[in-house]
Amino acid sequence: MNKIINKLANRIIVSCQASSGEPLYENNCMPAIAQSVIAGGASGLRLAGVNDINKIRKLTSVPIVGITKPDPLPHNWKDIVYITPTYDDAKNLAEAGADIIALDGTSRKRPKENLAEILEKIHTELNAISMADVSTVEEGIMCRLFGADIISTTLSGYTTHTLDKENGEPDFDLLKTLVKVVDCPIILEGRVWTPDQVKKAFSLGAYAVVIGSAVTRPHLITKRFVQALEGNKL
Repeated sequence: MNKIINKLANRIIVSCQASSGEPLYENNCMPAIAQSVIAGGASGLRLAGVNDINKIRKLTSVPIVGITKPDPLPHNWKDIVYITPTYDDAKNLAEAGADIIALDGTSRKRPKENLAEILEKIHTELNAISMADVSTVEEGIMCRLFGADIISTTLSGYTTHTLDKENGEPDFDLLKTLVKVVDCPIILEGRVWTPDQVKKAFSLGAYAVVIGSAVTRPHLITKRFVQALEGNKL
């Protein structure tokens, strides 16, 4: 397992995901996107769903971080656990070819098993690596105590109790503190849009950085340019 984690040290992971209703949601789009970002230097992929993982696993040997999540997201998504919420979800991801199972590591109520139980089963029954997506320092510490191999800042700004963090910038403060108090790789994820932000993350001790929309969602990339142009007209 350490060999897989080592492959991500000081590297970029690209999240290749699309939601229903978006043009890139079509069947063959994500494999093409995945191959493109790997050609550009991505050392890992974050993929949603068994179907995409099955297809892309056959195309590459780079580490895959797998998640499940509902599509579309429910209206109350800020209040619930929706990223790989159960052990069955984790098992399906591992069987599809995911090397790392990412799951919600927040303190919110889970629908079935408790977090410690799922993390243990990921190790003992699936022989896979676990990555906990958290929103606070306390959650990161808790997940590490429960046995998570990797902690990611993914959910900062995306839970009801961290909405104040959703300011368009990565949560560098959370990253900086987690690096100091948790003894495992810490990954920065969430609202990463520029190379300078990536450089800053690594200077603060990030083990790896996940980039998503800034690379793989053309409609959001275009929207940022259009909004900047409209702002200049004001």
